[in-house]
Amino acid sequence: MNLVNLLLRYSWKIIVISALLGLLSGFSTAGLLILVNAQINNYRLINQLVWSFIGLCILRFITNITSKYLLIILAEKAILELRLILSESILAAPLYQLEKLGQHRILATLTDDILSISRTVYVIPTLCIDIAIVVSCLSYAFWLSPIIFFIIITTLLIGIISYQKISEKATSFFILARLQEDKLFNHFRSITEGTKELKLHYQRQQTFLKQELKQAAQSYQRQNIAGLTIFTVAAGWGNILFFVVIGLIIFAVPIFQVIPTHILSGYVLTILYLLSPLDYIMSAIPTFSKATVALNKIDSLKLSLSNQYYRNNLIYSLAVENHCQHLELIGVTHTYYQQDEDTAFTLGAIDFTISGGEIVFIIGGNGSGKSTLIKLITGLYTPEIGKIYLNGKLVSQENQEWFRQHFSVVFYDFYLFDNILNLGKKINDKQVHDYLVKLHLDKKVTIKDGIISTTLLSQGQRKRLALLTAYLEDRPIYVFDEWASDQDPIFKKIFYTELLPELKSKGKAVIVVTHDDQYFHLSDRIVKLDYGKIEN
Repeated sequence: MNLVNLLLRYSWKIIVISALLGLLSGFSTAGLLILVNAQINNYRLINQLVWSFIGLCILRFITNITSKYLLIILAEKAILELRLILSESILAAPLYQLEKLGQHRILATLTDDILSISRTVYVIPTLCIDIAIVVSCLSYAFWLSPIIFFIIITTLLIGIISYQKISEKATSFFILARLQEDKLFNHFRSITEGTKELKLHYQRQQTFLKQELKQAAQSYQRQNIAGLTIFTVAAGWGNILFFVVIGLIIFAVPIFQVIPTHILSGYVLTILYLLSPLDYIMSAIPTFSKATVALNKIDSLKLSLSNQYYRNNLIYSLAVENHCQHLELIGVTHTYYQQDEDTAFTLGAIDFTISGGEIVFIIGGNGSGKSTLIKLITGLYTPEIGKIYLNGKLVSQENQEWFRQHFSVVFYDFYLFDNILNLGKKINDKQVHDYLVKLHLDKKVTIKDGIISTTLLSQGQRKRLALLTAYLEDRPIYVFDEWASDQDPIFKKIFYTELLPELKSKGKAVIVVTHDDQYFHLSDRIVKLDYGKIEN
């Protein structure tokens, strides 16, 4: 992917119209230079030149503004679509692939990479106009004198080739800086998620700030400074080349060939006018270079996602069933590797069944594979070996999305959305209020149009709000991952003795990951995991 393809994908017609208007704007600029040069050499005012000058000024203004406006609209549309497509690709990718990539990489791509592209897109309209101006001015220069024109072109080629060689080195520094940015985002995540631990341990806090974070930030700074400095030197070199050309035209060329004064003045005027657009073009190259790095980063992320990417339209063709007759896992296994890629943990082979109106507790020590099993049961992980059946239907990649829609889950590391009622169906206020009363939250929060009045609650209360969302989803299978671990003894008892039996009485299949052995007798069945295996 590159910026041109990105824009062409959305409307090549707008690009063509904008390019034509840009060329017209550039030609009108060249016309203005011709008129100025003609007036300077005539030494008298000519009415025709005055009106032509005014007309060209108006034409340049209109074409300049219109061209930029069209490109701005196109650019904004492209950025919007890129954000949405990238977000959709991330959500469509398998969970384990996202976990492997890491939150910091995904966040850096969604924020800084998109921002780099946005900045570049804003530059494009002015850049197109300036390129048109350069082309039209060079055309005027060729009309004045082909010999001098070839001197300018030769100088430009020297400048472009040397600039290209230098820019390749600068871009390599931007690539290194982008790699450091991933580390920075990981450290920023440590700040937001590990604030309590850093505050409680001063030595760890200082080591983190002065070594880990500072080193990554300084490395990012060094790479950026190196890249931008190289581009600055290259831009300065390009500018000085133009003054060398002016010197050649004024001092050297007249020695070998008589050049009329109006041609010399026209060339000097044209070259001096070219300095501004060329300077803008050269100053935009670092921005384009960063955008290229960002696009490559996005592409690499999308490619790594697309290796496991699948889109499922069967969710729309297969109706989600409102009951669970039987959910069965047969010989299911899943293996994942640690960060060093040398040690692996394998869950399975797992044989597991549950029916509607049944409560099953899953127990086991830390690292026994409970969380992995939950992700397999709910369709967040796909089994490497084995089969899953829901109500007699085999679950595969083609209907994986359909399968997931049968579960209401409150994870241990749950996320509470601000709009908790965005469930695709109408929920009446009385039903919401009744659940708030049942969960002892009616005095703490209010919910209006699906928006929670406040989320500044204890972890246990936030989990109750997550449970409220699960209740309102009203799906056939409920999964609670250590849900009661953050509840006080009173509400923990309510959960096990009132809420779970109520779901069972409605015919729901209920799976509970728990350590609360005092309530084990309330389950219909207990499944114990030990290092990835179910104990018989």
